[in-house]
Amino acid sequence: MALVLTVNPGSSSLQLHLVDAQADEVLDSSAVEQHAHSAEARRALEGLLERVQDQHIAGVGYRLVHGGQKLLSPVTVDDSTLDAARAAESLAPLHVPPVLDLVDTLRARLPRLPHVLCPDTAFHAELPEVARTYALPADWRFRYGIRRYGFHGLSYSRALRRTAQLLGRPEDDLQLLLTHLGGGCSVCAVRSGRSVQTSMGFTPLEGVPMTTRSGSVDPGLLLWLQREAGLGIDDIAEALNRRSGLLGLSEGLSADTRELVQAAENGDARAELAMKVFAHGVRRELAAEATSLDRVDAVVFTGEIGWDQPELREAVCSGLGVLSISGGLSGNRDDDGPVSPPSAAVPVLVVRPREELEIARSTMTALHS
Repeated sequence: MALVLTVNPGSSSLQLHLVDAQADEVLDSSAVEQHAHSAEARRALEGLLERVQDQHIAGVGYRLVHGGQKLLSPVTVDDSTLDAARAAESLAPLHVPPVLDLVDTLRARLPRLPHVLCPDTAFHAELPEVARTYALPADWRFRYGIRRYGFHGLSYSRALRRTAQLLGRPEDDLQLLLTHLGGGCSVCAVRSGRSVQTSMGFTPLEGVPMTTRSGSVDPGLLLWLQREAGLGIDDIAEALNRRSGLLGLSEGLSADTRELVQAAENGDARAELAMKVFAHGVRRELAAEATSLDRVDAVVFTGEIGWDQPELREAVCSGLGVLSISGGLSGNRDDDGPVSPPSAAVPVLVVRPREELEIARSTMTALHS
């Protein structure tokens, strides 16, 4: 066995797993829907550490949402890699600080083990120049390292590998449209095993609407809010990150698609609008990303919402006839695989989000490199 303790803090959650990387299997886990600093999250961490203390763990792997300019692949933690990660804190303020706090905690608790940072941005590190470059002043781009980074790379890497297995084709022979829909949401076009376009950019705010994040908005709108409405930077940042997306669209009703689907079926106009705008945003981005491909071999949904919300998948795919993608999808599955009819011109697949398995795999790769 090759045991890895994986640590995956979200903006408002913490997932911990003991993974046998060799068998691609979770042996123990603990998850809480609370911030990593919360008392409940700390209890979950202590409980798992107590249960695994007699295990022969090879290393600890952490999902790092933003690797910044320097962390472009999984790396063993040392002073220089921590400095590089801290430089990216302001680019993903909801995600990077919690994971670095956990690194400090677990390095103190498990000092003999190697610790590995696994950047979500690594999957997109080789985006083509035309896809990663913003139309901004050159001195901004060069001085501040402004480029499209892309996110959800661990999820996309897993989804790509599973899709290749399910279709019985090599990864480098596939051209895919992938979408990760969860608390954060994005779309990615993959050609020949590489990300060639993705919707999230310099930060995890760009792209499609999300549960509480806005996705892309007119930058002129933000300037107007500062200049004419008198809103401060902190007010705008808080609203864009925590009070927008599905929560904002539904006028505070809910950020949970399950609740919104049910409310819409019961006639709630706010919920109906939220789900329609959400599906439209995902559909529009999938169509845009398709321009980076020569063909579409499959559409793949992953992430908690992508895996578990058939109504959304149907709403997205039924409006993509221009790409020969159609609706008529089946409901949820117990395993990875197609939800489109066998006759579909472009198969639609779902892949369960298993970032913990990808973190473990990336950790072992870093330890053996």
